Amino acid sequence: MTVTMDDSRPIFVQIAERIEDDIIEGRLPEESQVPSTNQFASFFQINPATAAKGVNLLVDENILYKKRGIGMFVSTGARAKLMEKRKELFYEQYVVSMIREAEKLGISREQLTDLIQRGDRTQ
Repeated sequence: MTVTMDDSRPIFVQIAERIEDDIIEGRLPEESQVPSTNQFASFFQINPATAAKGVNLLVDENILYKKRGIGMFVSTGARAKLMEKRKELFYEQYVVSMIREAEKLGISREQLTDLIQRGDRTQ
């Protein structure tokens, strides 16, 4: 099976994000082994060095760690760390821009809250 990647962003970043998603969603629990860079390379049909670059991003953030001769594993506390990181990104990317746009449109904080609550009811 071939999985397509998004051409607008570096592949190694997308590999790291997919691993992060698997950790956040519980598919890769803490202390579990992560697929090898060769497995990622084969699955996504990319160069193993590119896959390794994505994995190493997460090693640098202490999300993954290496057991010599065995492979890469999910660090204890990785899910909580990723949740905080993603919440901050969500705030910066969506909440701040939504508030700015609401201010441009003359939408008060109360009206914005009502719009958000209305959105909850449509789900």
